Amino acid sequence: MVIYLGMRVNRITGIKTLIGFGPKISASAEARPDGLLRHETVVYSIFPMHIGMRQYWRDMDSLLTWTRSDPHRQWWKSFLKDSGGTGFWHETYFRRGGMEAIYDDVPQPTGFMAFAPVVPARGPMFGAASRGGKESASQSVVSEKELYDAPK
Repeated sequence: MVIYLGMRVNRITGIKTLIGFGPKISASAEARPDGLLRHETVVYSIFPMHIGMRQYWRDMDSLLTWTRSDPHRQWWKSFLKDSGGTGFWHETYFRRGGMEAIYDDVPQPTGFMAFAPVVPARGPMFGAASRGGKESASQSVVSEKELYDAPK
């Protein structure tokens, strides 16, 4: 399976967020988590600054195991609470067919968002595995209840 990810600067503060994530993501990929076959950095645009990556994973289970562990779990939980002036998206394509995507704080149509209906990532659409038809929504990286019912 292949996953494309992107982080787009929406506000000036997003530059700091984007630059702060770069070394963390690189270090995480260099640690070669089980199942990560290849990691490539992609520059989508300079203005607005929009950087991303393409990753090839052996299977969905490997990707989900990594996303549910730290540091990824903490990154995602923090981002969902405060995007830090950036927008984030990912699109996942499965080897045997199917795809899933999420767009969070992305102001302009990107990828599937440009031509397919956008459905809020709530309920059964909350987790990537569930959106991709791979397993139940209860297996998401951060639970919907944890995210939306947590004290602010």
